[in-house]
Amino acid sequence: MPPARTLSASERERMIVEHLPLVRGLARRYADRGEPLDDLVQVGTIGLIKAIDRFEPERGFKLASFATPTILGEIRRHFRDRSWTVRVPRGIQEARAQISHAVSELSAENGRSPSVREIAESTGLSMEDVLDALAAGSAQRPAPLASPGGADGDDEVGISVGIEDAGYAQAEARATLDSGLSALPARERVILHLRFEEGMTQSQIAERIGVSQMHVSRLIRRALEALRESAGDVDPDAAVGAEPW
Repeated sequence: MPPARTLSASERERMIVEHLPLVRGLARRYADRGEPLDDLVQVGTIGLIKAIDRFEPERGFKLASFATPTILGEIRRHFRDRSWTVRVPRGIQEARAQISHAVSELSAENGRSPSVREIAESTGLSMEDVLDALAAGSAQRPAPLASPGGADGDDEVGISVGIEDAGYAQAEARATLDSGLSALPARERVILHLRFEEGMTQSQIAERIGVSQMHVSRLIRRALEALRESAGDVDPDAAVGAEPW
């Protein structure tokens, strides 16, 4: 086996500088996903350095071709490991990536949003795993403290300090129900989110997760009964902010 190639510090630095435009070009592919471009360039540069240190020109490859997969791998790992506001298991993060790809393909193919069953069949994941990954999606990017409002969308509606907020009671109820919600199966948590947070009808939920509307109704009723039992005097309807029927 030939001895490992040793780069001088000046040669290594030259190769890094020459290929920084490649890193920046690859980083721009991901610049619209909420991470600063400079951060992505820094992460990609780490991948470039790793590739340079492993590069063997005698194999006949160009450094740019050899380094591209490593650079992209570092950038994708950055999104997988760093861009989640709440840390979730690596398996769920990887499942989210699979699901996102499957949803794009199935939506283009069928002209509509795919059901959970279709996503599961496409990805090879179980329906429970798909539901868990979808439920974890809210941890990836927090809601903004301020959002456009007003007739022209110019004003910002955000947090106001020093006034009485009618949402305190609802927030308190939600906090009380947290333990009850965490004890529910993933499917029932997703259904409650779709019904009370997204405002979807039972028939829309049934189509989304691939079950009958009657089954959705039974699951909602069962979940609310479980929440009432775990929360005591707190009304779960008030905590989710909508009437269940």
